[in-house]
Amino acid sequence: MLYLDHAATSPVRPEVLEAMRPYLTGVFGNPSSHHTAGEAAASALEDARARVARILGMRAGDVIFTSGGTEANNLAVKGIVLSALARGRRHIVTTAIEHESILESVEYLRRFHAVEVTCVPVMDTGRLTPDALAEALRDDTALVSLGHANNEIGTVQPVAALAAVATAAGVPLHVDAVQSAGWLPLGDLGAAAMSIAGHKIGAPKGIGALGVRARIPLEPLLHGGGQERGHRSGTQNVAGAVGLAVALELAEAERLTASTRIGEQTARFIAAVLAEVPQAALTGDPVHRLPGSASFTFAGTSGEAVLLELERRGVISSSGSACAADSDEPSHVLLACGVPAAVAQTSVRFTFGRAPLADAAPAQLAHLVAAAVATVATGS
Repeated sequence: MLYLDHAATSPVRPEVLEAMRPYLTGVFGNPSSHHTAGEAAASALEDARARVARILGMRAGDVIFTSGGTEANNLAVKGIVLSALARGRRHIVTTAIEHESILESVEYLRRFHAVEVTCVPVMDTGRLTPDALAEALRDDTALVSLGHANNEIGTVQPVAALAAVATAAGVPLHVDAVQSAGWLPLGDLGAAAMSIAGHKIGAPKGIGALGVRARIPLEPLLHGGGQERGHRSGTQNVAGAVGLAVALELAEAERLTASTRIGEQTARFIAAVLAEVPQAALTGDPVHRLPGSASFTFAGTSGEAVLLELERRGVISSSGSACAADSDEPSHVLLACGVPAAVAQTSVRFTFGRAPLADAAPAQLAHLVAAAVATVATGS
């Protein structure tokens, strides 16, 4: 079975599991406890924090460990905007292609705190231009929240240029880097806040982080014992934090080699699919996209039916975000990119991991895709 759904989750790396093991067994203390067992756990936690911070281009004190990317995005969007309300800033800017954890957080702020929302239109490739962002900013804008790379179509935003626009206007930029971590450099983007999730890069599910620069006020969402410097109460997941740090370091060390190698492999696969499947259309930006991301629509088919045919042939892929897998609605990302609803429901996403396939694999895989699409299209 060939697993091509790494945008949904990736397996835990053996090195990560080994690094975590001591903190699941012998060094099991509560990092808030003032005894030797607790102090050993606290030391490991702070070491992990510093290691994550280095890759995010932030200070150790800027990093808040969370349960994953969804919590990190919620804390960034709600926490920054709620803190800004007292200063008369009640406007937020985002786009319609963002992950549900951003869009639903924005909707919460609109419904319960009368925050005004601007969803800036994106191009049909999913890219946001700096000029479009500049036009959306106001004197009372509290936050801009954007994804570095889209989880469904793989489009990479010009974040450094967008950050320059936001910074010039005195508005903090939150970057959802859940999909881009390990594939793209994160340390020089100019973001005021950044979210990552462990299970996309070889750490377990249930651990993530939000980096927020110290100058940005942040209202906590979880209240209790005041852990994470008061930003996120609850006993910390020390083993998870250690695993996240190790996974992030490993991915960063491999990033240039893996991005080049997997990018070339994915480009060959995309070209083969477009050549072999007449109704195939690539979604997202053809140039500015994640190295391992290939997403298509297959007009005249059903995306779900194509997925079933592919799995029968030994290929696991997806129709888009795993977080919206139970919805029958067409992808909000594709709709925002101007794809008709009927065509959007034929979408299939292939996301490769960091391990390269054999040289012949892209063409062979494209042949399997063509066979699956033909079976669905003809009903045979």
